[in-house]
Amino acid sequence: MATFDVARIRADFPILSREVNGHPLVYLDSGNTSQKPRQVIDAIRTHYERHNGNVARSVHTLGTEATEAYEGARGKVGRFVGAPAEEIVFTKNSTEAINLVAHAFSVRATDERFRLGPGDEVVISEMEHHSNIVPWQLLCERTGATLKWFGLTDDGRLDLSAIDEVITERAKIVSIVHYSNIIGTINPVATIIARAREVGALVMLDGSQSVPHAPVDVTALGADFLAFTGHKMCGPTGIGVLWGRSALLNAMPPFLGGGSMIETVMLTGSTFMPPPARFEAGTPPIGEAIGLGAAVDYLTGVGMEAVQEHERRITAYTLDALATVPDVRIVGPRSLEDRAATISLVVEGVHPHDVGQILDAEGVEVRVGHHCARPVCVRFGVPATTRVSPYLYTTTDEIDALIRGLYTVRKVFA
Repeated sequence: MATFDVARIRADFPILSREVNGHPLVYLDSGNTSQKPRQVIDAIRTHYERHNGNVARSVHTLGTEATEAYEGARGKVGRFVGAPAEEIVFTKNSTEAINLVAHAFSVRATDERFRLGPGDEVVISEMEHHSNIVPWQLLCERTGATLKWFGLTDDGRLDLSAIDEVITERAKIVSIVHYSNIIGTINPVATIIARAREVGALVMLDGSQSVPHAPVDVTALGADFLAFTGHKMCGPTGIGVLWGRSALLNAMPPFLGGGSMIETVMLTGSTFMPPPARFEAGTPPIGEAIGLGAAVDYLTGVGMEAVQEHERRITAYTLDALATVPDVRIVGPRSLEDRAATISLVVEGVHPHDVGQILDAEGVEVRVGHHCARPVCVRFGVPATTRVSPYLYTTTDEIDALIRGLYTVRKVFA
């Protein structure tokens, strides 16, 4: 597309033409899962109608076509984040990608970079999604390592004032969210990575909310691992991605055992394929990967710089509009500086679940709850928030509908 035309983009998403409770659908929950363009839906349908076969197992035509499409999707995803295809591992979501990396660490790891035990440290932050907290808690329980974290400032930023005390020479892995899924903060990952390099720690980034919304290049980022998921970037559910540096992937043990990830199997032992096949045991999510490849094609056609700029305009418009609604408080950054489009808010005196139900009655779909980031809610003293998460298809008219809905909330609970 030569220019960013929101109306033209919206026409590609069939679901956006429907009504909810007698009102035009206003979908503001893309941080939870994005809607899917017709091009992605058609690609998945075409695969199952014309090319369905298993990958890496057959010499017949359908198997060959499926394998070529599956591996072609891997190449597309790699190019999308500036990585070679052999560094792209398909998982079922970001959660599995993070668990895969956590699984590589153990007391008995043969590679020193992944050897973790008592006295060693794992570093996360108070801002993390549960999927970037629980795997590391479990790892520390297994190994006796210590879990440490960065706290949050009152304005929703990572508190890096004691970075040298949080990331010490005992740190083996630092795993940090790139863009917060609950308050939209864009974290200063370059500063964190630089400190990790000083002490020899590996770095993992949760890119679930950054890769769908802005240009991301793994070389420029400088991390060692990046996790992201297809369903938040116009692709289907059931497909995620782990990018890892080739030298590290080659040093990591298998995550799951079974077919496709082996070289030779004997009753006395087995040998394993090189990455990425080593980490893709069993029949993979073939149709889902093909759908993700189509989503990458779609986003590339729109242009990620254009997506980022559109969301920046929508965010500015939303922040200004919310400021006009009495008793609405934004949790997290209140300016455009180092913040993404995700906005969490609280209507004073009204539980977020009630806010969500009233908005839904007017066709406005938002998410309410702790957004799998309960420590953030605890930090700011709220049981939950109402989260607004626009995307490339969001219009200012939809934000106006949100504002009208919030005024209805205030009227109902006056």
